[in-house]
Amino acid sequence: MAWFEKLVTPPARIATEAVWAVCPACKAYVPREEWNSAWRVCPRCNFHDRLTCRERIELVTDAGSFQELNAHVSFADPLKFEDVSGPYAAKAKATVSKTGLGEAVVTGGAKVDGIPVVLGVMDFRFLGGSLGSGTGDRILLAAEEALRLRQPYIIFSASGGARMHEGIISLMQMARTCAAIARLQEAGIPYLSVLTDPTTGGVSASYAMVGDLNLSEPKALIGFAGRRVIEQTIKQKLPADFQTAEYVLEHGFIDHIVERKAMKRFLASALRYAGQ
Repeated sequence: MAWFEKLVTPPARIATEAVWAVCPACKAYVPREEWNSAWRVCPRCNFHDRLTCRERIELVTDAGSFQELNAHVSFADPLKFEDVSGPYAAKAKATVSKTGLGEAVVTGGAKVDGIPVVLGVMDFRFLGGSLGSGTGDRILLAAEEALRLRQPYIIFSASGGARMHEGIISLMQMARTCAAIARLQEAGIPYLSVLTDPTTGGVSASYAMVGDLNLSEPKALIGFAGRRVIEQTIKQKLPADFQTAEYVLEHGFIDHIVERKAMKRFLASALRYAGQ
């Protein structure tokens, strides 16, 4: 009867999240391996989920070609800002530790299908991709590097807008980044802007919308103020597709919508058309 007393080890359980990804848009369950291999694009509804800056760099650049620039530039706290949730500096430091990023954008030199470029990629995980003094410094310094090397400049935006913790210093970055990009355009150096979900506020009102070519991923949220704020201001109900990439394209604010899997090929084609 000893076999009745034999201990049976239960099979190891695998967490659901490790096996399935759930599409934020249509709630479809997608095998995690398929989800990751498709760069987080839903096979059912074509929803493009957010990528980290490192994932996007891997997606659009040639393997091993990215060399980071300006990594030493980080956030500043000129106002010593503090609210009921605590000091801004403490929040920023916690975000640095959590994400491994020093700011909301990573910049560097890379190659896109063999074409040398200067690249800036925003990451929404860093304080909502907000535009602070460090963000502006990195974008401006990268633009100056593109001007020095006479290489195309590409920025992938993902932002909730200006970083209010830095007050007017944050708003100044809108003018500084646009001025740096204007110098590129005066020199005949291509600047390509790619708007990803979301691109709003002070970023959409500055460098994200002044590209020689303004692109977007499908269904990305693009706008300035939020839907609720606008509806309360104008006392009207907005269309269901308001502030989607498709709506913005239809009204002439961007030039083209590009599927994520086709982005690298499209950028390379556009750069070659521009003589790169």
